[in-house]
Order: sequence, then C-alpha cells, then structure tokens
Amino acid sequence: MSLPIRRVLQKIRDERGDVPGWVLITLMTAGLVILIWGLAGPALTAIFEQAISKVSGM
Repeated sequence: MSLPIRRVLQKIRDERGDVPGWVLITLMTAGLVILIWGLAGPALTAIFEQAISKVSGM
C-alpha cells in the first residue's frame, strides 16, 4: 500500500467521533422536552381544545 492510503486508513480507524457528547446532548434535550411538556402541557391542551371548538362551532 502506498503511504497516502495508509494514512487515510489509519485516520479512519482512529476516528471515534464525540459519541459521549452527542449522548449527553440527546439526554439533556429529552429532559428539557419532558420538563417543558410537564409545565406547559395542560395550558397547550386547553388552547388547542378552545381553538378546535371555535373552528367547529361546538
């Protein structure tokens, strides 16, 4: 194998990415969604039901 190909293959093998960082970001995002949904869910549901009742005329 030529030297440039070996370097490319070595970089591919060494590339692990930032998996722990992405896992942390994903878990934090899920936590924020759950928190916001818990706080704002009932209000959003009431707004949605009110809007549907106005549109449907019930």
